[in-house]
Amino acid sequence: MTGPVEAVDYHTAGEPFRIVTAGLPALPGASVAERRAALLGPGGSATAPRPSAADDVRRLLTREPRGHAGMYGGFPVPPDDDGAHLGVLFWHKDGYSTACGHGTIALGAWAVDSGLVPAPADGTADVRIDVPSGRVTATVHRRGGRTTAVTFRNVPAFVTARAVPVATPYGEAAVDLAHAGACYASVRAADLGLSATVDRLTELTDAGRRIRAALEGHPGTRHPVDDRLSGVYGVVLYDDLPDSAQGPVQRNVTVFADGQIDRSPCGSGTSARLALLAGEGRTGELRHLSVIGTAFTGRVVGEQGGGLVTEVTGTAHRTGEHRFVLDPADALGTGFLL
Repeated sequence: MTGPVEAVDYHTAGEPFRIVTAGLPALPGASVAERRAALLGPGGSATAPRPSAADDVRRLLTREPRGHAGMYGGFPVPPDDDGAHLGVLFWHKDGYSTACGHGTIALGAWAVDSGLVPAPADGTADVRIDVPSGRVTATVHRRGGRTTAVTFRNVPAFVTARAVPVATPYGEAAVDLAHAGACYASVRAADLGLSATVDRLTELTDAGRRIRAALEGHPGTRHPVDDRLSGVYGVVLYDDLPDSAQGPVQRNVTVFADGQIDRSPCGSGTSARLALLAGEGRTGELRHLSVIGTAFTGRVVGEQGGGLVTEVTGTAHRTGEHRFVLDPADALGTGFLL
């Protein structure tokens, strides 16, 4: 890393999203998926990428003192073709994900707020984004010249397994698996004697990591078309709350990558939950709450290619603009994680 890195920060329902606007080295590849593969590197994985100049930027921005273990963000890159406005590579403290709903919501808001995509003062504008799992759309809602909400339309979501037994120190988990740009494992927290609340975060994180590890290689975690999308990315530990007049209400803690906690209700995870709920005959609008009380609303809007098309609506707000530097004499280098 030789020069400064510039970034704009947003949060979506409490979960950070750091957008790198300058200072990223050139990335090889003809598509977003190919660029992600290049970032992982030969022999690298989604949570253990090989060292590179671009990955040094990720490390710099996710590690203390410039970031933290809960940091999330994206590298805007060219789209796969002229049908999209931009592409993005999603990253977190451990590596690179194939999907990110909260990040897509933040990117939609940023694209309009920055003028990259024109939008009316009152009305909506569609921001088409190529992500490693496909093309998604962020519909940005505007009123009085301000962005008020963003609706994220995901790639199709589908269920691959139900009630997979997984032994944990908290009891046996009955795990449901669904793909929604990434593979999510859903577990009712009460079945493990837990609740999706702040006071149980230590146990929830431990359970999520154990469940993810236990499911490695399970057939339901494999994507039927693109093996680059295989493997459990997140474990959604949820509470069922009383239904509203519009439909189900749930609260969740999503443990993703290597034990990172989503502060938002998890956008792609909400799509996975919608596919599972639809299979149980529970239709209507899902009000999905996070561990900090923020909310997404989600709904099934159609079918495509054997999966369900879902939309998830939330809010994103800009929190800052940054110019990060790395002093060559700094012994801490790109930083540290605790």
